[in-house]
Amino acid sequence: MSQQMMLELDNVNSYYGHIHALKGISLNVHKGEIVTLIGSNGAGKSTTLRTISGLLSPRVGEVRLMGKTISGLPPHKVAEMGVAQSPEGRRIFPRMSVLENLQMGAFVHGNVDPADLARVFDLFPRLKERTNQNAGTMSGGEQQMLAIGRALMARPDLLLLDEPSMGLAPILVEQIFSIVKDINQQGTTVLLVEQNALMALAIARRGYVLQTGNIVLTDDAKALMKNETVRKAYLGEE
Repeated sequence: MSQQMMLELDNVNSYYGHIHALKGISLNVHKGEIVTLIGSNGAGKSTTLRTISGLLSPRVGEVRLMGKTISGLPPHKVAEMGVAQSPEGRRIFPRMSVLENLQMGAFVHGNVDPADLARVFDLFPRLKERTNQNAGTMSGGEQQMLAIGRALMARPDLLLLDEPSMGLAPILVEQIFSIVKDINQQGTTVLLVEQNALMALAIARRGYVLQTGNIVLTDDAKALMKNETVRKAYLGEE
């Protein structure tokens, strides 16, 4: 595996007003990896993704993509540099069709490449069947597929996934994670934020554990799965 550095966060401190949400976190993602951030609600996982994608600007510290500083850039510039996010809660456009939602994902290129559409439909055949259906009328699982598909339309080098399994039935969770693995094997680096720590660690190469805005542990995913503290806190084991 190439050890080229895709993403680096260096002593990043992010705030919401006076609330100190990320307290000096440093992490990295190599090209070709799936890396997961695990932690309970409010640990700072989504804030980390928002800071990377430009929705939040760190007050201290730096975010670098392929060695270039991206902290402080507006979200559309970060997107143009190859970062796409599938946000928590899906945030699809409910009154637009599946196809129109996917076309919105391609805005960074200014036009829709049929090959990108074909790739998304290949990964998510369900979306192809529902091309002209209003996105708001689809099931939660289908909307999640659409949110990921829309992010892929930007042809990202780095895909940020925020809670892709949230609210989904277990069988759909397995399907979504299997597709995330496929996306990664096709060459997209993935940073995954996920409450379902077991599933996330099963497909990730490495993981970081966040607690109240601090990274408290990092290791290979397999080692984290065996770690007693992680098992008790996040894998539901006594």
